[in-house]
Amino acid sequence: MKTNGNTILITGGGSGIGFEIAKEFSENNHVILTGRTDKKLLEAASQLQNVTTVTMDVTDEKDIEQLAEYLASTFPKLNVLINNAGMAYAYDMTVPGIDAHQKAFEEINTNYLAVIRLTEKLLPLLGNQQEAAIVNVSSVGAFVPGKILSTYSASKAALHSYTQTLRLSLANSGISVFELMPPLVNTEFSKEIGGEHGIHPQVVAQDLMNAFIDDNFEIHVGQTADLYKLHLSSPSDALAVMNNFLGS
Repeated sequence: MKTNGNTILITGGGSGIGFEIAKEFSENNHVILTGRTDKKLLEAASQLQNVTTVTMDVTDEKDIEQLAEYLASTFPKLNVLINNAGMAYAYDMTVPGIDAHQKAFEEINTNYLAVIRLTEKLLPLLGNQQEAAIVNVSSVGAFVPGKILSTYSASKAALHSYTQTLRLSLANSGISVFELMPPLVNTEFSKEIGGEHGIHPQVVAQDLMNAFIDDNFEIHVGQTADLYKLHLSSPSDALAVMNNFLGS
């Protein structure tokens, strides 16, 4: 996949991993950042070049419709979709009144269903390009779940499964499908689960850039690679390592 001259849409691009991906790519590509907060998007854009911002909510069907129409008319050469927007809750499912169902609903809606809706809407536009890519940002939790991140991990496992079958379905279409699978990353998003001990989000962005260059479609960033290998040899050991690390 080429790394310059692209028109790239990044959902949840105002901070964290999304912002670092934008920073990595924006010098030689045009980047469109989406997010729910004007202020955060404008702050991000002020630090970058070749950036357009769109305030919207990926879980809102009307917002998705409007975004798809806007992109088709304003950015008809859009050729990269990076589904990065995410939602996570860290909690103990056994605590009375924790409302795990509602938390799981929000996570599944944001991390999985919204990805399917946006991807489906943009497939015709991506398919018009000579070279195109879809990047789904999942997690090491797709392989090895954390007890305090049980429903989040489940949503990422669903995204992993969907991404694999999407890749098969688009094999002869000219659209490459990448899956970016970070471990714990030091962002505001992960602060509640000890994110300060995680890797810098710039490492994730650089690994995506390298994956584009090498056509490496399943990207195991940092500790994800180690846990994946352990998971293949001993799922129970991998589960123990993950949950000891999270203190759960």
